[in-house]
Amino acid sequence: MRVLVVEDDFTSRKILQKILGPYGEVDIAVNGLEAVEAFTQSLDDGHPYDMICMDIMMPEMDGQTALKHIRALEKDRGIAPASEAKVIMTTALDDPKNVVEAYYKGGATSYVPKPIDKHMLLHLIKSLGLIE
Repeated sequence: MRVLVVEDDFTSRKILQKILGPYGEVDIAVNGLEAVEAFTQSLDDGHPYDMICMDIMMPEMDGQTALKHIRALEKDRGIAPASEAKVIMTTALDDPKNVVEAYYKGGATSYVPKPIDKHMLLHLIKSLGLIE
């Protein structure tokens, strides 16, 4: 599994890297702008990400905007919805509006609240068929 962790908070990045590292290759981006660049590069290299864990609130470009760019890139390149990267949005915000925006309107696959619960995250990834 190839994963892109998009998180502006150092501690959250390290936690996600530690949880996901045993299951595959984990790359890091610190904001939405870097995420879109990394995702574009992965498509150009022919080795796209299987999953993206992305914070909703970040500087430069937030997770909502980055997700819209990523879904547009996939559409432009003819990637079928079933083959799109699985995108799990993470947020410390207890704000249903942001979650609904990301999940239902933005094309996120799922949503995980912070602090990240390792067992909940791994169960979710298993249910998506990315790990056994």
